[in-house]
Amino acid sequence: MWFDGWPQILRIVLIGAAAYAALVVCLRISGKRTLAQLNVFDFIVTVALGSTLATVLLNTDVSWVEGVTAFGLLAGLQLLVAWVCSRWPRVRGFFTAEPALLLAEGRIRHDAMRRNRLTESELRQAVRMQGTGDLSQVEAVVLETNGKLSVITSSKYGDGSALKDIRGIEALGDDDRRSSA
Repeated sequence: MWFDGWPQILRIVLIGAAAYAALVVCLRISGKRTLAQLNVFDFIVTVALGSTLATVLLNTDVSWVEGVTAFGLLAGLQLLVAWVCSRWPRVRGFFTAEPALLLAEGRIRHDAMRRNRLTESELRQAVRMQGTGDLSQVEAVVLETNGKLSVITSSKYGDGSALKDIRGIEALGDDDRRSSA
């Protein structure tokens, strides 16, 4: 079918504008976390919101009120999960991944690389993108919960307090390199 008539087009325009406005309001109410860098749970909620918007736009069996209710439910669940995760750190692991130490003191941790399905080439690329050409000058590379790679060079390591919550970081000892940096 190429064209079903103007009433369907008008419905899409009117309901689409109203649903879009409702989604924007819902996202503003739910706070910055919904729009922050996404972990797996946030990504799922974002995809579900987009799918709901598409359904409201194109499915005549779904009313605008039902769509807005779905937006509210998804945003509310996302807020609930964020609240629970901030109150009970043990629950956080169920919804979000832990950061992973991929390189420590210039040495690649192959077990962590395999576990996170990353290649040495991807790790070296991340180091190069930080302007470093020598892995021995890198104190740590961390795969963050949002999938980004953080590269900490020896000169920027400091006391290492930003890495305190990363499993395996205890492998980094207080050596002369850090105390002289």
